[in-house]
Amino acid sequence: MMHMTLYWSRYVTLLFDSWRTDSWPSYLLSLAACFLFSAFYQYLEDRRLRFRSLASSSSAAAAASPPPASAAAAEASPLLQKAGASGLARSARVGAALLFGANSAIGYLLMLAIMSFNGGVFLAIVAGLTVGYYVFRFADEGGAVVVDNPCACA
Repeated sequence: MMHMTLYWSRYVTLLFDSWRTDSWPSYLLSLAACFLFSAFYQYLEDRRLRFRSLASSSSAAAAASPPPASAAAAEASPLLQKAGASGLARSARVGAALLFGANSAIGYLLMLAIMSFNGGVFLAIVAGLTVGYYVFRFADEGGAVVVDNPCACA
C-alpha cells in the first residue's frame, strides 16, 4: 500500500518495485544516492545555463556583424530573416537542449522519489539540492542572468 502522508521509516520503495529498502544500510545508501543525484541535478543545471549563455553570446556576435550581401535582404524583409548561427553557437544550442532534456528527466525522477512520502528521502533530496546549489550555482547569482523572456509578467 502506498503512503499518502509523510512517514518516517527505513522501509521505502523508490521509483521501481525492485528498489526497496529493508535494512538500515540499504536505506542509508538510498538516501546517499538521492542526495548525490539531487546535487548532480544542480551541476547539470549550471552546465546547461553556461551552454545557453555561450550559445546566446555566439549568436549575438554573429547577428551583430552580418555579411554585406545579406544586409540588404535583411533590411527588405526583417521578419523573415533568421540570424545566421556559427558552428559553435549551433553546437552550444544542441548541447544546451540535450542538457535541458537530461535535467528535466532527473528533475522528474527526483519529484517521483519525493512522492514516496518518506521523510528521509525528502530531507536527503532537499539537502542535496541545497548543497548542489551552494557548490555549483551560488556564483551565478552575481553574474549575468539568462532570461528567456524580458517581460517580467511572462
